[in-house]
Amino acid sequence: MEFAEFIKTPQVQSVVVKRPLRQDLEGALCVTGHHLIVSNRDKEEFLLIHKNVEVVEKQLSSGLSHIKLKCKNFEVIHIEFKSSEECSNVASSIENLSNVESTEFLYPFFYRPNSDIKENGWEAFKVETEFARIKYKTDQFRLSYVNKEFDVCPSYPQALIVPKTIDDDELRIIAKFRHLGRFPVLSYYHKETQASLMRCSQPLVGTNNNRCKEDEKLLKAILTSSHKGFLIDTRSAQNSKVEASRGKGVESDIHYSQWRKIHQNIERHFVLHESLSKLIEVVNDKSCTSDKWISRLESSGWMTHMSSVLTCACFVAQCIDRDKASVVVHGSDGTDSTLQVTSLAQLLLDPDCRTVRGFQALIEREWIQGGHPFGQRCAKIAFGSTPNRQEAPVFLLFLDCVWQIWQQYPCSFEFSDKFLVLLFHNAYSSQYGTFLSNCEFDRRKYDIKNRTVSLWSYVNQPNVIGDLMNPLYEPNHSVIWPSVAPQSLNFWSNVYAAFKPSRIQQDKLVDYIRNIKDEDKQLKSRVIKLRRQLANLEREAIEKNLIPHHHSKSSQRSA
Repeated sequence: MEFAEFIKTPQVQSVVVKRPLRQDLEGALCVTGHHLIVSNRDKEEFLLIHKNVEVVEKQLSSGLSHIKLKCKNFEVIHIEFKSSEECSNVASSIENLSNVESTEFLYPFFYRPNSDIKENGWEAFKVETEFARIKYKTDQFRLSYVNKEFDVCPSYPQALIVPKTIDDDELRIIAKFRHLGRFPVLSYYHKETQASLMRCSQPLVGTNNNRCKEDEKLLKAILTSSHKGFLIDTRSAQNSKVEASRGKGVESDIHYSQWRKIHQNIERHFVLHESLSKLIEVVNDKSCTSDKWISRLESSGWMTHMSSVLTCACFVAQCIDRDKASVVVHGSDGTDSTLQVTSLAQLLLDPDCRTVRGFQALIEREWIQGGHPFGQRCAKIAFGSTPNRQEAPVFLLFLDCVWQIWQQYPCSFEFSDKFLVLLFHNAYSSQYGTFLSNCEFDRRKYDIKNRTVSLWSYVNQPNVIGDLMNPLYEPNHSVIWPSVAPQSLNFWSNVYAAFKPSRIQQDKLVDYIRNIKDEDKQLKSRVIKLRRQLANLEREAIEKNLIPHHHSKSSQRSA
């Protein structure tokens, strides 16, 4: 494929770009294989990655013609043309280039950073590194390379953390009993309660209540001294029964008698997409009054979905921290709602996950290495026609849940919400390869780690990471328990209404708080310096018998 075949008109003079909260930009337009660029003689420039565009609408007329671009970050951009033919050609080019499906033709394979990369993000969060941390807590688990050739489970990484008492031959048998081969693997180990959090896909029990003794043995191996555990199914009981009629289903009470099954229904796929579409419609409806806005926001169902995920995550965290019981989480495939729940539960339990690098590690092991199909789920977002069954804003819903917790515990997170927004943008459109493709097997096939730059390499640069820090951060080593009540959940304006005027005021407030914190540090440093100077002066005065010794002690106490 050649990009040139999609570009009918590579350059157009005198176009006008109209963007929310920005001054209009008039200049020359250039269409490249990956970008739309508009610049003028004053060196003002507008640059847009084609992959960020979801919908292209054009309006042709004898006078001014224009293109409306609806982007995956929810920005709506208008471009005016003097020629209807040029407008039509550019619109056609953007539509074709924004829908290129071949992975190897995406921008991350062509992007080259301007500066040297100091840290290789691809090597920062390996499974072996995580296992080394767990070994300090327990010897209950081992590192298995049973999936080294990706033949046991294509959506799992090569290295996996599993119970020490289960050998690789048993893992192969268990993989055949679990849908898509996604057998139970360790997500998190709680040192204080010795409880484990595992994730997997649904078992293939069918209507005949099939069993797998190796699977039963694996789950029994992680039970704590309390001899009880919880099986959390992120589907309704009815959906599980429907799956059983198709040869799948849920673990039987007979063969998993030490486990208590809990159904926590979490919506997925089309339902989530439809809900987000309704939410964005409300945001973009200028005629919507305040009362109707709140009503329509609630009727979109997005907040309800968020509450369901948070409720399930809190329940999992409670089982591990308070009941001291191990937990296994799965839905159908174990790649969507399962990852939402296990990730959020760790965020509540583990203070390290609330740091910048800890959160990166969480995203890496649970979502990227965990096999969430970013390439399929993030192909579209909320505009345009009905999506195919693979597209859904699963990761965005997770980030929104994180933001809700961040809102309730603003001092317990090392990162600001800018970091969450950055992750959202890069999941849908990016020059980095971190969120490319669907699983580790695909990334190996395209050699993504050697041919693209990791997002973590960019984020962890000193001049970048500083801007993502939370100025209010104070380490909190306790488990945090957010409220999931509807009145406690807020609208994430920095994502869904990022291009509305309210965003400007919020950014100014954050900058104001950061300046206050910086000034406070400077004043404290100045006070310490002055106290040292005062102590030195008093010491010199005492040595010269200018003041009595007891006066020095009293002045120090008053200071």
